[in-house]
Amino acid sequence: MSQNHGVAYIEPGVVEVREIDYPRLALGDRKCEHGVILKIVSTNICGSDQHMVRGRTTAPSGLILGHEITGFVIEAGRDVEFIKVGDLVSVPFNIACGRCRNCKAGQTGICLNVNDTRPGAAYGYVDMGGWVGGQAEYVMVPYADFNLLKFPDIDQAMEKIKDLTLLTDIFPTGFHGAVTAGVGPGSTVYIAGGGPVGLACAASCHLLGAAIVIVGDMIDERLAQAKSFGCEVIDLKKDASLVDQVAAITGVPEVDSAVDCVGFEAKGHGHDSNVEQPASVLNSIMEVTRAGGQLGIPGLYVTGDPRAVDEAAKKGSLSIRIGLGWAKSHSIHTGQCPVMKYHRQLMNAILYNKIKIADAVNVEVITLNDAVRGYHDFDKGAAKKFVIDPHGMVPA
Repeated sequence: MSQNHGVAYIEPGVVEVREIDYPRLALGDRKCEHGVILKIVSTNICGSDQHMVRGRTTAPSGLILGHEITGFVIEAGRDVEFIKVGDLVSVPFNIACGRCRNCKAGQTGICLNVNDTRPGAAYGYVDMGGWVGGQAEYVMVPYADFNLLKFPDIDQAMEKIKDLTLLTDIFPTGFHGAVTAGVGPGSTVYIAGGGPVGLACAASCHLLGAAIVIVGDMIDERLAQAKSFGCEVIDLKKDASLVDQVAAITGVPEVDSAVDCVGFEAKGHGHDSNVEQPASVLNSIMEVTRAGGQLGIPGLYVTGDPRAVDEAAKKGSLSIRIGLGWAKSHSIHTGQCPVMKYHRQLMNAILYNKIKIADAVNVEVITLNDAVRGYHDFDKGAAKKFVIDPHGMVPA
């Protein structure tokens, strides 16, 4: 049997590559005839992983990380009808059964049958069902016929694999943030956060026809990356108010839509830019969005943060100015992206050269053994999306 290695969370600030069990087509003691085993082509480091590695969740030591997975099918259970051995597939980070009321409604991020403790599941993530993560050489994927997106032409897909690997999470998540914020032709939008999801959201806003896309961040390299594909930028280290900085770009002190791509580790602006203020982004996007506008919130918020700034925040209770949002009749959309709602269309946008998402988020391919370095650099604010290539299969 082949060996398997994966990236394990050890303790706050520490990950390591260790030998792990080779996956089986099994759910506990029961044979998983609806699953497949993948030889992983690419698996990405996500900002959500970084929250766990910083110790900002209740993730257990030894958890194998990774929910952004693309790979070849090398084994399939008896009940898998439409996915075949040899197929190259994209794996949505949401694990979904395809049978429950939420899955049938397209709400695959909150499947009712894949997590004993709450709706929704994901690979290698805290409180998300205990599924083994995919920052590894091999992984098992359940409900394969429902979950997997097959690439129609393997040679074409491998040529664009740096783009297609982003279909597992950040491209659909960024796109979902833009869609739920009501971004469309001619609209103006502010995106809080210039990390990979924020950059993917910005590129998605262009794809959707936005007239002005503004990205706010405190890291110069991320702002430069956003400018590289046509975004306006706001340096949140400056003491000028966000409203004034938006007005300097748009001519009016507001935008039509705003997207929170930061989440619960948010910091203040200006002289408070080094001070953690977990509600600051939520409050700022309500302030800067016009009356009747929409807010998309794909940024992660948790119910358990042991290192939060106060007791309320440790339980996910934040001081949000909901009265302001109510007074402005804002529509607010939160939660995981239901990847399957978007990934086929976004695949076609990549294959037919409508977007170069890997360039937008600045993909850097690394080996599995370089994952520790990737986590370190990402934690320091590198303006990159680290893509792990465990078998040396990604073209140079």
